[in-house]
Amino acid sequence: MNKLGIIGAGVMGTDLAHMTSEAGFQVRIYDINHKKAVMAQEIIAARLEEYIKKERMSADEKNRILENISVAENLGNISDSDIFLEAANEDLSVKKEIFKELDNISGGGSVLASITSSISITEIAAATTKPESVIGLHFLNPARIMKLVEIVPGFCTTRETIEMAKSFLKKLKKDFIEAKDYPGFYLNRILYPMINEAAFLLYEGGAKPEVIDKAMRKGLNIPMGPLEIADMVGLDVILNIGEEMFRGYADFKYRPCPLLRKYVASGYLGKKSGRGFYIY
Repeated sequence: MNKLGIIGAGVMGTDLAHMTSEAGFQVRIYDINHKKAVMAQEIIAARLEEYIKKERMSADEKNRILENISVAENLGNISDSDIFLEAANEDLSVKKEIFKELDNISGGGSVLASITSSISITEIAAATTKPESVIGLHFLNPARIMKLVEIVPGFCTTRETIEMAKSFLKKLKKDFIEAKDYPGFYLNRILYPMINEAAFLLYEGGAKPEVIDKAMRKGLNIPMGPLEIADMVGLDVILNIGEEMFRGYADFKYRPCPLLRKYVASGYLGKKSGRGFYIY
């Protein structure tokens, strides 16, 4: 279990490529936008160069990591992967289309994993002929730093697939929990309502962002407030999670705050765009 194919070269896909190559996996990155995959490789190289300047690693270590990463021209180039990690947009139709293609190119015994933070693994697996090999691996953002991963088996996922996923995560030195296949799983089922309620408080003029976050940081002794977390994760991602949970539970308490929708529509996506609940 050494060859890894990553589908999607956004922030999460780039982080996954970095830490898995560092752990010794042979990593190939594919993105429908080839330039984006090339850019992910360049971002990792620049990041490692900064580590050398700060004496956090040697040049030899940097070269070893970069030698483990390559860019795939098409999905066929990653067909012999032992593990496929889908890191595309948080959209069920997009993910199902990707898994249909992975179903066609993957060999027997490979693991088909989605890093979705909220979408039903059972629904994603239904797009394949081998749902027993499909599993959710919810890495938290930033994936290189956060220690916990939620392992989410679908309805048909076999124990063998689960154990292979655990072995993979152990090599990455990650801790993990097994979560039920509910919309939002465990972490976001608790975290999203807190972020959404903080957005409602701001929307209603109850308090400024820094006051809301200070109340939660100091009051609960947590390192970041809910609006700071939302900006770090990306407001578009938070909105997608909320919409998926609202769809999945049909419960009005998960309705995304109108202010969150307005921010995303305006391109205020958080740190990655330079503006979200805060200006960066």
